[in-house]
Amino acid sequence: MMIPVRCFTCGNVIGEHYEEFDERSESGEDPAEVLDDLGVTRHCCRRMMVSHTDLVDVVAPYQ
Repeated sequence: MMIPVRCFTCGNVIGEHYEEFDERSESGEDPAEVLDDLGVTRHCCRRMMVSHTDLVDVVAPYQ
């Protein structure tokens, strides 16, 4: 998992919420409700969480 620790736009810490967000959204919960429960309210932070794609496994063999 390589999500940025802070939001690029506002600087709020978002990295601590990603694991729970990922687990709960993959289990079938609505991502908007999960972000509301976690307290991620700004649109820029929500964008960072929802649009993150984990590419570490894809890039790692080429190092």
